[in-house]
Amino acid sequence: MPETKKENHITEVIENVKVSEGVWHITVKAPKLAQAAKPGQFVQVLVEGAGLLLRRPLGIAGADAEQGTVELFYRVLGKGTAKLTGYRAGDSLSILGPLGHGFDTSAGNVLIVGGGMGLAPTKFLAERLEHCEALLGGRNAGELFWTKYYEPATEAMHITTDDGSMGTKGFTVAVLPELLATGKYDRVAVCGPEIMMKKTFEICREQGVPCEVSLEKRMACGLGACLSCNIDSTDGRRLHVCQDGPVFRGEEVFA
Repeated sequence: MPETKKENHITEVIENVKVSEGVWHITVKAPKLAQAAKPGQFVQVLVEGAGLLLRRPLGIAGADAEQGTVELFYRVLGKGTAKLTGYRAGDSLSILGPLGHGFDTSAGNVLIVGGGMGLAPTKFLAERLEHCEALLGGRNAGELFWTKYYEPATEAMHITTDDGSMGTKGFTVAVLPELLATGKYDRVAVCGPEIMMKKTFEICREQGVPCEVSLEKRMACGLGACLSCNIDSTDGRRLHVCQDGPVFRGEEVFA
């Protein structure tokens, strides 16, 4: 696997806005990062003044090489992300990246499956694919603010909510077999809760459709040095999610 070029970028915040309850969207000026970033990769963000030594890992949600901008989404979960909401346009933000191994962006018709904050990196993927559809899931309509970001980049969107407040009532994987049975997809790319990704892979395997999964693990350094994100592959290898992933072929990590 090619070595990822890791670089610390002192970026300028362009916009940092709340898009849903507890979820924020930040855009930064980072020309070199925007040129290098690939869908599925992530960055490590240093939040100054939060009293924390470690950076926060965030999936890259978009990169515009012409504008030199990079997009990130984050959910407020602790001191670091709470402090990040205070950054304003013109502030400097230290970002290390791009890190990790991303999604396959070669030709083909791709079905993107996502839920929760897993919809951030797959948004970037949708923007880089020539042909794709998206299957988006959430607990309720309020969690699916993502549709406005996916609509310009996808040929069709399929929506599920647990409570039926938007789209089809039920879990995301409930409608997946029917979609795959059409035979129109060359591969599936999924990011979200692990139980959803595992079930998605199992359904894809049953129907003979290749599936890539993007794992989320606690990453202290993001460089493969701390070993906090180690996992066992299905063939007995020891993998670093931060370097060997976060994107893997489903059969590498799910039995």
